[in-house]
Amino acid sequence: MKIEYSKILKKNLINVFRDVLKIVEKNGFKEGHHLYITFKTDDKNVIMPNWLKNKYPDKMTIIMQHEYWNFEIRKDNFNITLSFDDIKSDIKIPFDSVISFADPYANFGLKLI
Repeated sequence: MKIEYSKILKKNLINVFRDVLKIVEKNGFKEGHHLYITFKTDDKNVIMPNWLKNKYPDKMTIIMQHEYWNFEIRKDNFNITLSFDDIKSDIKIPFDSVISFADPYANFGLKLI
């Protein structure tokens, strides 16, 4: 039997990210915390407006800090509404499509690939 260490590691790194999001969902951001989240926009399960996907065909980094709406964490993904060029846009991001996240305030970040 082959042990697939990379799959085990990715699953646990995603759990760290999910736990961070759950804290934000419950408490919002305190002090100076904020998140940079980079994800693969070409993932078939990412849902976002076509004009935004055309602008970022491979990957995109979003910033969660002050202005976000409809933030909801689900088992395999999270939903968030963000403003791009003053247009509120709904995005569904599967956890498997997340490449990395960072909280510059805490000097913390992880690559999930």
